[in-house]
Amino acid sequence: MSLLWWIIVGLIAGWATGRIMKGSGYGIIGDLVLGIVGAIIGGYVAGALGISPVGGLLYTILIAIIGAVLIVFLFRLITGRRE
Repeated sequence: MSLLWWIIVGLIAGWATGRIMKGSGYGIIGDLVLGIVGAIIGGYVAGALGISPVGGLLYTILIAIIGAVLIVFLFRLITGRRE
């Protein structure tokens, strides 16, 4: 159930990341996919660091957005896309 929760929150994070990051984004589907990947990775890293989800939904969305922003940043470094 935890993975499904991070995927759902990742959709929100992908949308928010598309608005936060400068540039044209990767389209609706691309932003959502990067958001889901970022949410899953952000959740995993937060759990590995021992950061507990005391903030509920707000905490989860914040961690997902941070993870998604990092994924987009790394993706842009790799592809060289800086629009």
